[in-house]
Amino acid sequence: MPSMIQDFLGNFTDVAKPSRFEVTIGSKSYNDISPNDLILRCETAELPSRTYATAEQKFGSNPVEKYPYQVQFNDLNLTFIVDDDMSQKVFFDAWLNYINPQYNNNFRYKSDYATVITINQYNVANELTYSCNLYDAYPISMNQLDLNWADDGFHKISVDFAYTYWQNNSLQALGMQLVDAGINSV
Repeated sequence: MPSMIQDFLGNFTDVAKPSRFEVTIGSKSYNDISPNDLILRCETAELPSRTYATAEQKFGSNPVEKYPYQVQFNDLNLTFIVDDDMSQKVFFDAWLNYINPQYNNNFRYKSDYATVITINQYNVANELTYSCNLYDAYPISMNQLDLNWADDGFHKISVDFAYTYWQNNSLQALGMQLVDAGINSV
């Protein structure tokens, strides 16, 4: 019995660490601020989720079953540490204003402001272990930054992003997509 416990505990020596990641936000620049400046400032991120909207169906005396009918993607939340020059705040202010300019309140076309967000997960040896792209991503909300004479901390800006879909960038996932496409074409 003790060897089973030791074997079980031995399986947890190389677990993924949530603190080893980077986020890259497309190539769009707003007010001459590059999104590359945000890579090292991203304090918290989330790997995207995927759920199915389901409908319940009952046939005869069989139990109720759920059937998927639509894919749903939750919004992505990213939190950035703000520099003393407030460049991260300026960047997201400009991006949100570009989507819906305050001088006329006319929304632009999504293709003009949406971009790709890449999230990379690394292991303890700094080797890429997981990567995904979120396509047609753009900010939909940004938190307020509270000011307080008694607070000596630092600003963090939290931004929620909408996106159309996400894709796992691993070779296994891309291979499965090719196999699936080949099977569907037969």
